[in-house]
Amino acid sequence: MAVRLRLTRVGAKKNAIWRIVAADQRSPRDGRNIEILGQYNPQTEPSTISVNEDRVRHWVATGATATPQVRKLLRTQGIEIA
Repeated sequence: MAVRLRLTRVGAKKNAIWRIVAADQRSPRDGRNIEILGQYNPQTEPSTISVNEDRVRHWVATGATATPQVRKLLRTQGIEIA
């Protein structure tokens, strides 16, 4: 099973909040996920990003890959992954 760190959309219509999740790459965007790793809220000023760094590093160590969007959010939090 290939695991991806990616965003899934939650929140109301026109009021999106995104969760950073570990999910099977074959599942749909808002489908089943393995674990919730953090949250990204672009509605606030400045944008709010909260991430469980230990769990992100665990998933990367076990072979998960991050999408470009998640990689960019992690980089803004000071978390560098390969």
